[in-house]
Amino acid sequence: MSEIEKIKKLRSLSGAGFNDCSSALEESKGDIDKAIEILRVKGISKASKKMSRSANEGVIAISENNKNSSILEINCETDFVAKNEDFINFAKEISHINNEVKSDIHALLSSKMKNDKTVNDNLLALITKIGEKITIGRSKTLNHSNSKIFKYHHTVIKDNLSKLAVLVSINTSDESEKIKTFGKQLSMHIAASNPLAIDVEGIDKDVLKKEEELISEELKSLGKPENIITKISLGKINKFKEENSLLNQQWVMEPKKKVKEILKELNIKNLKINEFSRIKIGE
Repeated sequence: MSEIEKIKKLRSLSGAGFNDCSSALEESKGDIDKAIEILRVKGISKASKKMSRSANEGVIAISENNKNSSILEINCETDFVAKNEDFINFAKEISHINNEVKSDIHALLSSKMKNDKTVNDNLLALITKIGEKITIGRSKTLNHSNSKIFKYHHTVIKDNLSKLAVLVSINTSDESEKIKTFGKQLSMHIAASNPLAIDVEGIDKDVLKKEEELISEELKSLGKPENIITKISLGKINKFKEENSLLNQQWVMEPKKKVKEILKELNIKNLKINEFSRIKIGE
């Protein structure tokens, strides 16, 4: 086998670039198996150096089976790489695995992919090949038990990959077109309105505390007296809670009504929003 043929074979086996394969073969004295090990070690080293950089681009993937629906964020540094075929294929395959392991990141990284290598090994190889930081970000799995799950993709890259995606679980056994339409519209509403929780009680207490501090500081900087600050702060924080709790938000399709009013108007027994997940790249 000629040197060029060996380089081509090593590139095919490792996914590494021409120069890296050539150097590895030279170091291994033409032994392809040893060259693969050399590339693996160097790849991990290169990947480690790249991991200090920021990765604010990428895709959001949604995968489903008859038991679960999962949403997964895969990040990279540039939008160019987010549309790269190798990156897209990697994202699509691991999104299906993520649904199988129910968003357990440790189980995901150690799971085998189609090439019989782990997700982690393939991730390192992809970082080395593409030359950018690539990370697996936020994820969530919703269970189908006694519920219907609806999804929405905004700015689709390809198939089940987009820049913003939503999963929402609704507690109902209703099979009508009415509930299907509502589920689709609700997922679109969540994408547009970005609620923090389903209801006021579900908003993180630390988020509320930080918002109260910001409101207080803003009013103090305007020279307001303490009693006025307390009164205005209460009104502002109550408004913040309403604007950021899904049930109290103005329905995107009909802004004069709130989401909870739309739910009531549907008049479907035991209808309830169980949970949702909204992930947007770079947010």
